Amino acid sequence: MKGLRLHNYWRSSASWRARLGLHLKGLSFEYVPVHLLKDGGEQNTDAYRAINPMRTVPTLEWVEADGTTRRLSQSLAILEYLEEVVPSPALLPEDAYLRGRARMLAEMVNSGIQPLHNTAVVQRIKNELRADEKAWAAHWLDRGLGSLEAAVQPTAGRFCVGDSVSVADVCLVPQLYAARRFGGDLSRCATLLRIEAACAELPAFQAAHPDRQPDAVPV
Repeated sequence: MKGLRLHNYWRSSASWRARLGLHLKGLSFEYVPVHLLKDGGEQNTDAYRAINPMRTVPTLEWVEADGTTRRLSQSLAILEYLEEVVPSPALLPEDAYLRGRARMLAEMVNSGIQPLHNTAVVQRIKNELRADEKAWAAHWLDRGLGSLEAAVQPTAGRFCVGDSVSVADVCLVPQLYAARRFGGDLSRCATLLRIEAACAELPAFQAAHPDRQPDAVPV
């Protein structure tokens, strides 16, 4: 695959997942920053809305040999596409049950934890509802990560599902980073933290880390 462009934001969990998928598959890509907080959010511009009507990141874009521009949004859809077109190294186990478990763990993060503290949600809680957005996020993070810690136990090896990186690990690592940002309690997440440390040893995880992205802002 050539000519890949990833529209993303350095600290976005979903963007991080897409970067991880690309790096793990050994794919080069152009990094296109979309600042979610600058001037009302670059994702809300007409230019970006034409690329992604949902106004979210990431969006993966490329041009086919016949000149057709293709785009995919939603991080798990991007990861599934990459898995199909670049099957090795695999992000899903060969065993059907373990594939299901990997997808289950990934979805616990993707649909059960991360949406409750994403940028649009916490901005509305803070600016329109006048509530404590960090307390809101911490509540759902503690609940979700406690559940994830329990759910990972039957399959955990070096990583979430055995000893090979899967889509579950790709979702886990950004989620733990977000938990620290919002003051989540990780004291009951010993298995998740051990897996995170194993992931951090891998070059793909190092390259995808927010602090190493061109649009990263010191915090």
